[in-house]
Amino acid sequence: MLESNQVNSQYRSLMEDNIEKHGSSADILIVEDESAIARLIALHLRAAGYTTHVCEDGDSALEALRDGRWRLVVLDRMLPGANGMKILRWIKNSESKGHLPVLMVTALGMSSERVQGLNEGADDYLPKPFEPDELVARVKALLRRSRVVETGTAITNSIQLDPDVPVVFEGNKRVELRPLEYKLLKILMDKPGKTRSRDYLLDHVWGRDVFVEARTVDVTVKRLRKALQEIGREDCVETIRSMGYRFVAPDEQ
Repeated sequence: MLESNQVNSQYRSLMEDNIEKHGSSADILIVEDESAIARLIALHLRAAGYTTHVCEDGDSALEALRDGRWRLVVLDRMLPGANGMKILRWIKNSESKGHLPVLMVTALGMSSERVQGLNEGADDYLPKPFEPDELVARVKALLRRSRVVETGTAITNSIQLDPDVPVVFEGNKRVELRPLEYKLLKILMDKPGKTRSRDYLLDHVWGRDVFVEARTVDVTVKRLRKALQEIGREDCVETIRSMGYRFVAPDEQ
């Protein structure tokens, strides 16, 4: 587990040799007031191929956020200066930074604290102490979800399915799906623009060994569209009369 007293002098020396503060050119902003933990997080993220920049208080983090272009923020909750919740709200209320995925880390173990962070817009929550490998895995998952594409100063986010849980994302918006809705949407998204018949969907969503009426597909699609209304993408599942359904990417609508 990751704790301050784990970082011995030899490890500190290794980190100091390998970690640079890249400022606005870095991939990931680490906001953590415990220097040993911040450096260890940075070391593991750099080993995974990311560039990092560390801020050890909330005020410098807000300054870095205003000036830099980041792909993700690893944010401690308890900080000197502006605390983690204030920074989280600033990010999620910002027109230019609201798309940024935020992974919150905290020593506060109460579930109510984690729920508050998630309700305020945190994209994931990791309690301390944690394994560095798990943090890196969560960072990779968040970056897969966001798939931020930058063109000049314009930013567009694609619809993404979480590979582990039935959740669909677009930018910083997310909605939970029922398992069948998730499975149906995944099959349609695997081949955007390709029409899938009701029989095909019955076989691949419910299975060939289960007897289900064809209209069950229509009912599930209706529920799926209702869920997608929460991110404004109910039109992505299109009905092809007498044939079935297809997924239409947002930029093709």
